[in-house]
Amino acid sequence: MQREGGDGRLFFRGLQNRSREKMKLRKRKSTLYLSPQESPGRRGDLLGESIYLVLFTIAFRICNCFLVQTSFVPDEYWQSLEVAHHMVFNNYGYLTWEWTERLRGYTYPLIFASIYKILHLLGKDNVQLLIWIPRLAQALLSAVADVRLYSLMKQLESHQVARWVFFCQLCSWFTWYCCTRTLTNTMETVLTIIALFYYPLEGSKSMNSVKYSSLVALAFIIRPTAVIPWIPLLLRHFLQEHRKLDLILYQFLPVGFLTLSLSLIIDRIFFGQWTLVQYNFLKFNVLQNLGTFYGSHPWHWYFTQGFPVVLGPHLPFFIHGCFLAPKRYRILLMTVLWTLLVYSMLSHKEFRFIYPVLPFCMVFCGYSLNHLKTWKKPALSFLFLSNMLLALYTGLVHQRGTLDVMTHIQELCYNNSSKSSASLFVMMPCHSTPYYSHVHYPLPMRFLQCPPDLTGKSQYLDEADIFYLNPLNWLYKEFHNDSTLPTHLIIFSVLEEDISAFLISSNYERTAVFFHTHLPEGRTGSHVYVYERKLKGKLSRR
Repeated sequence: MQREGGDGRLFFRGLQNRSREKMKLRKRKSTLYLSPQESPGRRGDLLGESIYLVLFTIAFRICNCFLVQTSFVPDEYWQSLEVAHHMVFNNYGYLTWEWTERLRGYTYPLIFASIYKILHLLGKDNVQLLIWIPRLAQALLSAVADVRLYSLMKQLESHQVARWVFFCQLCSWFTWYCCTRTLTNTMETVLTIIALFYYPLEGSKSMNSVKYSSLVALAFIIRPTAVIPWIPLLLRHFLQEHRKLDLILYQFLPVGFLTLSLSLIIDRIFFGQWTLVQYNFLKFNVLQNLGTFYGSHPWHWYFTQGFPVVLGPHLPFFIHGCFLAPKRYRILLMTVLWTLLVYSMLSHKEFRFIYPVLPFCMVFCGYSLNHLKTWKKPALSFLFLSNMLLALYTGLVHQRGTLDVMTHIQELCYNNSSKSSASLFVMMPCHSTPYYSHVHYPLPMRFLQCPPDLTGKSQYLDEADIFYLNPLNWLYKEFHNDSTLPTHLIIFSVLEEDISAFLISSNYERTAVFFHTHLPEGRTGSHVYVYERKLKGKLSRR
C-alpha cells in the first residue's frame, strides 16, 4: 500500500512538474522573454527596421544626390525652388505663367521655402546651401520610402523576396535619376510608396486607412494627377470593406476635408484670394488638354517608349515576375496598366508622369529574381552593371551644361568687381536653365518667354518661337540701342552660326564653354556657350 501511495505521490508530482514546464513555455512567449532578434520593438530599430539598414539607405541616397549633377526638366527648378526663393526673398525671383493663372499650389514649394527661411534666419543662405539642402531633404524622404517598400514586402513575403525587391528598387536607373530631384513627381512617388505601406493589402500587418488616405490626399494637393494610380486601389478597398459607410464618413471624408482645407488656406495666404488650384490644374491638363502646347505624342507612346525606357534593364524581369507573382498582387499590376492607359489618353506625355508606379513594378522584378536559379548570378550582374552605366551617364554627363553654366554665373555675381553693371540674357528654349534659386543675387536677367495661348488664337507663337524663326533679325530689332545690350549672353552651340554677325558687331566674345549632351536635338546644342560684351569705344552693328 505504501508503495502504491508513494507511486501515486510521484505521479501527481510529475503532473505538477509538467504543468510548471508548460507554464514556463507559455511565459516565454511574452515579448519580455523574446530574444533581441525576435522583439518587434527592439532597441536599435529605426522606422521598424534595423538601424544599419536605414542608415545604409540614407547614405546610399545621399551619394545618389551628389552623383546627379544634370538637369532633367525645367519643373524641378521653376515649379519648386524658384517659387520657394520668391516666397522667402521676394525682392527678386520669378514666377512662371502657371502661378499667375493659379494652376499650381504653394504646398510643395512651402517645404523648400521653410528650409530657405531657416537658412536665412541663421545667416547661412549662401547659394550652394540653397541648391543642395532641398535636394538632400528630398533624398532623405526617398530613403524613407525605400525602407517602407522593403518593410511592406517583408510583411507580405519572405525576407528573401523583400531583399530582392529592395535590390531592384535601389538598382533602378530611373529611380536614381529622379528620386533626389525637387520635382512634384518625386514627392508624389515618395508619398505613394509610404501610403502603400499602410494600404490594406492581403497579408499586410501595418494597414491603417487613416494614414494611407492622408498620404494619398497630401499627394493629391501637391500634384492632382497623383490620384490616378490610386483609383483602382481605393475602389478595391471600398468594395472589400464591410463597413463602407463608416469608411467614407469617418475616414475618407474627414481626411479629404482637412487636407483640402490646408491646401486652400496655404494658397489663400500666398495668392491673396481663395483658389482651388487642384481644379484649375485638372481643367488645364486633363479636361482642356492644353498641355499639348508643350508637345504631343501618339497614344501608344507609354507602351512602346515611355514605360520600357523607365523600366530599362528591369523590363524582362518585370514581365517574368508578372507570371510568377501571387494573385493578391494583381491589384498592383492593374494599377500600373490603369495608370498607363489613363496617361495614354492625354496628348502631352513625359517619362516622369509614370514614375509613381515604378516601385510597383519592382515588386514583380523582385519575384523574378527570387525564382531564378541557374541564371541568377549573370542576371544580377547584368541588372547591376547596365543600370549603373545608365545612372552614371544620365546623372553625370547627359544635359549637365545648363547647370554648369549657372556656376559660372555665380562666379560672375560674387567674384567680379564689375558685377553691379552686369546683366544676363539666356537665349535658349525657355526655362532651359535654373534662375534666381541658383544665383541668389539680384542680377538683372532675362530669358525667352513661352507662355501658352489661353485665349484661343489661331497660329499663336510665343516669344521663343518668334525668336527661333529668325534669330538674327529678332536681335537687331530687340536691341536697336547699344545701351540695352546685356553684358552676358548664354546660348546653345547650335545657335552660334545663326547669330555670329550680331555677336561680332556687338563686340561679344566667347568666355566659357560647357559640355551639355552627346545627343543634341532641335534647338538644343551639344555645348553651352557664354559670351561677354567687351566695351572698346563706340561700335557700329550695321
